[in-house]
Amino acid sequence: PPPEPVQPAAEEEEEEDCSDLADLLDSISDATPAAKIPTLTSILNEPQNRYGSTAAALKERAVYALARAYCEDNRHDEVVTLLTGETCAPFFANITKAKTAKVVRAVLDSVCALAPEALDMQAQICQNIIAWCRAEKRSFLRQRVEAKLASVLFQQDKYGEALTLVDRLLVELKKLDDKQLLVEVHLVESKIHHGLRGMAKSKAALTASRTSANAIYVAPSLQSQIDMMSGVLHCEEGDYDTAHSYFLEAFEQLDQLDDREKAVPCLKYMMLCKILDGLNKALGISAATGVAGIRSDHKNEADISGMITGKRGVKYAGRNVDAMSSIAAAASKRSLKEYEAVLTEYSHELQDDLLIKHHLSTLQEQLLESNLIRIIEPYSCVEIEHVASLIEMPLPVVEKKLSQMILDGKFHGILDQGKGQLIVYEEADQDQAMEKGLKVIENMDKVVTSLFGRSQALRSMMV
Repeated sequence: PPPEPVQPAAEEEEEEDCSDLADLLDSISDATPAAKIPTLTSILNEPQNRYGSTAAALKERAVYALARAYCEDNRHDEVVTLLTGETCAPFFANITKAKTAKVVRAVLDSVCALAPEALDMQAQICQNIIAWCRAEKRSFLRQRVEAKLASVLFQQDKYGEALTLVDRLLVELKKLDDKQLLVEVHLVESKIHHGLRGMAKSKAALTASRTSANAIYVAPSLQSQIDMMSGVLHCEEGDYDTAHSYFLEAFEQLDQLDDREKAVPCLKYMMLCKILDGLNKALGISAATGVAGIRSDHKNEADISGMITGKRGVKYAGRNVDAMSSIAAAASKRSLKEYEAVLTEYSHELQDDLLIKHHLSTLQEQLLESNLIRIIEPYSCVEIEHVASLIEMPLPVVEKKLSQMILDGKFHGILDQGKGQLIVYEEADQDQAMEKGLKVIENMDKVVTSLFGRSQALRSMMV
């Protein structure tokens, strides 16, 4: 038998002698970010140009460490040019395209995680990588980075630009039938349409995302985002029980992944659904019993307290949970003054989220209406100034709200602005004779129209 080729293996081992690079990486483990940067740059641009398997692995670690060091040192301009500049160019030129795509995506995810608030920097990095991918003709990597850019634009509230990019990207992806990326892009599209308040299109995009997800394995983190978006849409439709179940499903998945950043919004949404569902049921009870306003019970508050006690309450305790607990307490007391104080105190936690901001404004309107109805119920004529003093709100706001409620048919009455009074009329019984008479006239109109049509047909046959 021919002898085994021992000599090439020895040469390869010689070429892979990268102990100096490994020592350099280990030596800066405790250094400051600013001190790490020159060493890491020297590893990537070392004069011997070693790109074997060991050297490539060490340089890949150096790229990740350099990106982290730039972010920790707040040198965002350097981060933007890191992947597409001269620092990483020799490394990318000597490794495979698949490896390059892996490194680029890993660095991009790392940068976005380390600097989540620097959205302008994230968008600039994505645009630089996309331009580099076009020059290098790397379509698959470009599509993934474009999907990330669409998500960043959505976070920047640039819905028009994000939607244009998503529409163009979906055309390409449907031709390639890339299910994994279709799931992610359709999910971003659903979020964009929700931001634009286009609920029908948002629901259609989410359905398309679920359809693509059914054909492949979906990671728990992505599945939790799909469930969260489903809960958001059901919440917008007023189906709070179903929305709560979706949010609970997403929360449990994120809790298992120990992803606190995404789990806390889920917990807030679950608490919001309980608050809104409890208020709606209370309003329904009032309407059924004929009592104006909201009946005070503590069931809603107890449900909220049950959600934030135990292990979850301890694990996710903080200002976000405290904000929703305070909202629940104010809603259970039907106190508008306390409610507005909570909104002021926790403005960042409550006003920055699109879903919570929208529904809390609706909740505030419902509380205001129920309190006004409860105040004016005993009166047939009352001064508007007295109503404003009881509810502790400015007179113009109360006057405007009362006029809206009269126009919406919430109660029967008129505003006498000359005297500054509200005149409330009793609920009048509907005139059944008038209603039945109108139905008779409507049915007679249908009969006459039908007979006229038949006479026209007979006349044409005779001619």
